[in-house]
Parts: sequence; C-alpha cells; structure tokens
Amino acid sequence: MPRKVRRRDVVKGVGIAGVSFGLAGCTGNGNGGNGNGNGGGNGNGNGDGGDGGDGGDGGDGGDGGDTGGGVDVLNVIGYPEDGNTLFRDYYSLTDGTGDVIVPDGLQDGEMQQQVGNPMDNVIGTAPDAGGPAEEAFIGLYEDEYDSSPGIFTSQSYDSVAVGILANVAAGENSGMGVRDQMRNVANPEGMEVTPENFVEGVEAVANGENVNYQGASSDVNFNEAGDPANATYAIWEFDGEGGTTDIETLSFEGANPQGAGPSADSIPGGFGRTVEVGILLPETGNLASVGEEMINAAEIPAMQVNNADVDIEVNTTFEDTNTNANTGIQAANSLVNAGVPFVCGSASSDVNVPVSQEAFIPNQVVGCSPSSTALSVTNFEDDDYIFRTAPSDILQGRVMAQVASERLGAETAATLYINNDYGQQLSEQFSSVFEDDFDGTVTGQVAYNPNEGSYTSVIQEALGSN
Repeated sequence: MPRKVRRRDVVKGVGIAGVSFGLAGCTGNGNGGNGNGNGGGNGNGNGDGGDGGDGGDGGDGGDGGDTGGGVDVLNVIGYPEDGNTLFRDYYSLTDGTGDVIVPDGLQDGEMQQQVGNPMDNVIGTAPDAGGPAEEAFIGLYEDEYDSSPGIFTSQSYDSVAVGILANVAAGENSGMGVRDQMRNVANPEGMEVTPENFVEGVEAVANGENVNYQGASSDVNFNEAGDPANATYAIWEFDGEGGTTDIETLSFEGANPQGAGPSADSIPGGFGRTVEVGILLPETGNLASVGEEMINAAEIPAMQVNNADVDIEVNTTFEDTNTNANTGIQAANSLVNAGVPFVCGSASSDVNVPVSQEAFIPNQVVGCSPSSTALSVTNFEDDDYIFRTAPSDILQGRVMAQVASERLGAETAATLYINNDYGQQLSEQFSSVFEDDFDGTVTGQVAYNPNEGSYTSVIQEALGSN
C-alpha cells in the first residue's frame, strides 16, 4: 500500500481577488527551483483566472536537463492507470531531468514502481487534509484499518459525516430534506462536531439542536455553489520508495469563510429510524488505486453510529463506478432506485458531471463528491442538490501556476491533459493564470485519450519535438 509521509509547513493564504466564487487566494514559501528543460510547442491556453496575489519568494530554477523539447515545465493532468503508460513513454523519450508538475489525479506513490523510475523530477499539488479535525480522523482511520489514510480520504469521511448529520436533522430519507439541512449542520453556528465527537453530534441534531461540523479536510463551510468556502493545498513529491511526501501547504480563505447559501429554518430531527446513505466511488478502473482507501474512509461515520448506543442506525449502500461515466450513471440509478437520498460520490469529474446531471439532480438526490474538482461543477444548474468537500480546480490551477513560476522558475510551459472536463478545465485555468498573473508563456495545450497503448506522439507534441 502506498506510504504517505507528511512534513507540514502551513502558509496562510491571502490577497487573491476576483476568483468567481469568492476564494481569496494564497501565498507560498517558494524555494530554489529545479532545473528547467528544453523544447517547444505551439498554441495558446485559454481560461478565466482571477487577479493574482503575491506568492512567496521563489528561487531561480537551475540549469535543467533535456525534456525533449523547449519548455521549462510540462504540466501533466490525468489518472494513475494512464499515467503509468504516459510516464514510461516520457522517460523513454527524455533524460528524465526536466521539470514536470502534476495535480492530485496523479498522486499515487505506486506509479514509481509501475513506471520504473523514482520520478524525482516531478512535483505535485493536491487538495490537502488541512481541516481542524485532521488528526482525529487519521487516528480513526489507523485504528480501523491499521494503515495511514491516503489522498481524498478525509474528504470522503467528511462527505458521509455531513450527509448523515443532514439526514438525521431532516428526520426523513428525503433528498429535498437532506439538501435543506446540509448547511445547517456544516456551517456555523451551533455545537462544534468533529470526527472525535461525531456520535454526540448525531444525537444533538436528532434532538433538533444546531451543530457546526468541523471536518478533517477543511472546516466544511459550504458556499452558495455547494463548494468548500475554504481550502488547503499540499505541494508534494514522489519519495522514491513507493510513497509521496508533502513539502509545503498553502491555505485559502474564501470571501465568505463562514459559508453561504439557503437552508431550512428548523431542524425536525428525531430518533428511532434508519438513515440511508449511498457511496458511489471507484473500486475498479483508472482510480482504483486511490478508490479503495476513499471507500474505507466513507464507511467510518456509519460504523461510528452503528457501534454506539444511540437509537439511530445508518445503512450504507455501495456501488462501483469503474471510473467510467456509463457505469457510473447505471450505478447511480441503482442507488436512486434503492431510495437513497444522499450519495457520497462520485470521484472523478468525468463521472461526477454526467452522474449529477442524469441521475442525482432530476431525481432530487443530494450528491456530495469528495474528489471531483472540475470547474464546471460549480456552475451546475442543480437546484442546490450538488455539493462537494473537495475544492474547485479554479484554485488548483492557480496553485500549479504559482509553483511552476516561483518554485521551479519556469517561464514557458506546456500542458498534456486527459480529454475530459477535469483535464481540459484544469489545463485552461493553469494556462490562464500562468500567462496572465505570472507573465509566463504556454506553448501548447495537448489532449490525450484514456486507455491508449502509447502516448509517445502526444508527449512529443507537447514538448515540441514533432
């Protein structure tokens, strides 16, 4: 199982204005960069970025190795299964010393073994478990599974915990009822509830009391779009031993850090009932390597309630998306037909977007994704049924651009992205911010399709070798 080591250097983020859903931005402790490679490409990136704030003092990048082209940094966006093939091809084409930056979708320490390379020229960014109850969650997970939690596990726990609290507050297995209680149990005011005293929180809302869930991944204050009002990002690297290591943390505070949006005027609550919860996450497919731990984390809140002396039971129903849109829609409809009013899921944005539009929204089922970060989710016409505990890629694109410019010293970049909403939108946001706010040049944005046997041609295109 991948090992994740944490070295924490928390930096409070301030000063970035103009982000569409009100997040204020970040500053960072930029360190002297890695070497910059060589190469070229063509095409300009598009995307809407906010006005940039001041980042940390980044050092100058050193003299880099040959990337096979003429860009200082290559931004690769995708998932581990395709990433294994893509990076094997990348290292066969280059000397492997040029700077590469990747997002959370490729944060899988096992890739080092699959690729056959320590991948020490790769730096990554990812939503971090920076919530006030992070340590309490880690303890719960380790006690239950005798291993450390991985990426998006804290967001998975928080998703189900809020879903259970909202269901108990509603007093019924109704999607509309759960929807109207989501902010009541997550946003201030009320008794503070964490993973540590979660069962007490369930009892409080069953008694009709206000609670304020403080999560493992963030404070889980939802804004009007159902996104986290505040977020934390980790900058990480592969450790050469089958894991990843966090090297810095960036924190963002929204324009409305307490959250915003509609909620019910009262909390009916009640005891003597069964709460129905759906879990729609990838046990197989492109995200299977991270899905298992996410599923494990999502099951813990139900275990806590069912193992406690409280007159409420939680029944969880699991469906596997296979990291595939069609399979995900079928699985989501199975949960809908089973009468589940709330679903933790789905994971990848190329599954979450159609699942939300074709299954959850029309059937008035609340979906709360722990890891779907595509910008398009923020702008859904969803009648407030779609939430997420993972922040939007409008932030991750900014973090990646800042790291590329200030930590790596890059002046030119190219993106190589999986051809779906997640990949395209993150590529465009990175490109926009890198050019507009950090005076960089994006030489090309190149899409690739999943499940290909070779990615040599798109790598060469991105690096300008064709």
